[in-house]
Amino acid sequence: MVDIGRGMAAGFVATTAFSLLVLASLALGLLPQVAAAALFGGVLWGQGMPAVAWIIHFLIGTVLWGGLFAALAPRLPGRTRTARGIAFGVFLWLLAMVVLMPITADAGPSGLGLRLWVTMLVPYLVFGAVLGATYSWLLERRRPPAPGRTNPGR
Repeated sequence: MVDIGRGMAAGFVATTAFSLLVLASLALGLLPQVAAAALFGGVLWGQGMPAVAWIIHFLIGTVLWGGLFAALAPRLPGRTRTARGIAFGVFLWLLAMVVLMPITADAGPSGLGLRLWVTMLVPYLVFGAVLGATYSWLLERRRPPAPGRTNPGR
């Protein structure tokens, strides 16, 4: 079953979890500032437009990644939607580390350092797990009661 709207809702929840984890990692000094610049609209941060950067960040996580996950979930590896979400998170992590971070950091993927590669993996795994679990939960809530069972809410 594919439901793009529920995928986008799950994308919003997952983007919130991801953002909070990255912000906590930055506050604890676990991530360099280049990670924040790449993830939250590096060009816009430098222009004093953090609100626009956050809006773009949440639109990408909600609409693009949430909707794409819903469309691809049946084809992703894994037996559960949560496992498929984690696989999707690993794909996004690789995309970020090979394409986004090097452009923002003005360095090749090998110039980012192993620490950044490893510390960025955790937020992407959390993003994927929350995305898959939330999407699954939203789809389960949609199901009508089994035949012969009454709905106590009516």
